Amino acid sequence: MGQTSSQTMSQPIVVAARAQHTASLIFLHGLGDTGHGWSEGLRNLELQHVRCVCPTAPHKPVTLNGGMHMPSWFDIKGLSPDAPEDENGVKEASNILKLLIEEEEHLGIPTNRVIIGGFSQGGAVALHTAFTYPKPLGGVVALSSWMPLHKQLISSNKYNTNIPMLQCHGTMDPLVSYKWGEKTKQLITSFNPNLTFKSFPMGHTTCEQEMECVKEFLSKF
Repeated sequence: MGQTSSQTMSQPIVVAARAQHTASLIFLHGLGDTGHGWSEGLRNLELQHVRCVCPTAPHKPVTLNGGMHMPSWFDIKGLSPDAPEDENGVKEASNILKLLIEEEEHLGIPTNRVIIGGFSQGGAVALHTAFTYPKPLGGVVALSSWMPLHKQLISSNKYNTNIPMLQCHGTMDPLVSYKWGEKTKQLITSFNPNLTFKSFPMGHTTCEQEMECVKEFLSKF
């Protein structure tokens, strides 16, 4: 990886495409998890042409958890939509994701065949990156996520405003509330109508039905 991230991150877990590699998914895990946590679930999708890249976040202190160090893309200071945000941390994580996109490009995959996504705060990084990355992307998968720095997004120039997006959320999520997911959907669809929103009767987790939706979405690439 590039110099910005190689000193603080291990190599991503890669799930190879089962047939010819013609598209890539870069999927970022949630708080306290690792790339291993999602790689097996993505492997079970048996994607034919999509290579899955699952990086692990650097260890950082997390205010929400009393300053404990754990894999985290950025600091989380609260669970409410109006809680203070770690702007620098979000942007640093976005830069890591942009480096990973460039690595897929160096492998011969054009950026419009690269899908970015993640769970919880990983999905938040993907959402921020999608609309601040000047090159065309293939799509976005955001699971149990939210739009960080949304006030800045409203007033800024946006990219990738017509790419396909899949957003899924649990109706009983106690951490990233379902209403927060709905507000994220409303914000995104105000400038990108190409978003599919799915809800499932679950908490802050995933389920078989959700992963089937992810597989269907990715199978289009």
